[in-house]
Amino acid sequence: MNIPRYYLSLIDENNPNDPIKKLAFPSDEELVIAGSMGETTKDPYGDDKHNKGNGILHKYPYSALIVATDYCSMYCRHCFRKAIVGLPNDKTVENFQKALEYIKEHKEITNVIISGGDPFLIDTQKLKRMLEGLKTIDHVNFVRIGTRTPVVYPMRFFDEELMEYLKEFNKVKPLFIPTHFNHVNEITETATQAVLKIREAGIAVNNQAVFLKGVNDSVKDIEDLMSGLTKIGVNPYYLYQCMPVSRVRNHFQIPLKEGIDIVDEAKEKLDGYAKRFKFIMGHDKGKIEIVGRQNDNLFLKHIHSRPEFPKDASKMMVMKLSDGAGWLEDMEEINL
Repeated sequence: MNIPRYYLSLIDENNPNDPIKKLAFPSDEELVIAGSMGETTKDPYGDDKHNKGNGILHKYPYSALIVATDYCSMYCRHCFRKAIVGLPNDKTVENFQKALEYIKEHKEITNVIISGGDPFLIDTQKLKRMLEGLKTIDHVNFVRIGTRTPVVYPMRFFDEELMEYLKEFNKVKPLFIPTHFNHVNEITETATQAVLKIREAGIAVNNQAVFLKGVNDSVKDIEDLMSGLTKIGVNPYYLYQCMPVSRVRNHFQIPLKEGIDIVDEAKEKLDGYAKRFKFIMGHDKGKIEIVGRQNDNLFLKHIHSRPEFPKDASKMMVMKLSDGAGWLEDMEEINL
């Protein structure tokens, strides 16, 4: 357990079902490895099979992800990398130069994601050295830094040295910050000011939320979150179906039949920019958009796929939907 004092202050102590508390504090439900929602796994996204060493995960030809640190300012209870975050392991980049060499050698890589853990928990000087190495790789068109720091430790972006460097880097190579607001209560004045600092540096901020039972599983929750994000200049990008992660699935995952109806009803109420987010599964096979349902038929579409399955890149699927299905493997495909 690791919770910054700032994030701790957002909890309503008088509300036993406070969503911030559920995101931050462990519960005895995490002892459940398998249960009514079905099988679980420690590696739902296929990180292990795409690990190229030196922290490089290369799943799609055009994108390389660098696990730059195993440390976060807060250990989120729903984390799909919770088996490795906070522990010494071989997925942490010990020699960033070797990771850069891999990227230089693979000219099909057009973009790099620096992830973790949380890269903004890295010392500013070290982070600057890491980014400098990416500046000179011509075939890398843009860089993303995946972080939850604007949500859980927004004061990090009040560091003038950090922000001035990010601004200068962004002039040379476009920089994007995908962040991770899950509930409207996380959109505080302090978080808003942190986002403004990032936007003033010319950097686009996109949000990747996770759909979580007991946290944001109502129409109003999704409506308030997406509207709140656009209000502070953050682009709603993805809403992830909670992965079947060990010690996560059985208390956080929402059945797809229930979930798609919540998302559709929320989108009816949202304006054009707030409803642009895609409801997706981050699956081992690739990213799969959850398009909608007609009765018990669930319509899915691949939006990214692994290179060994090129025909899946834009494949449509129709799955037979049961009341308790929460993941692709819980359903059978229907041949139309």
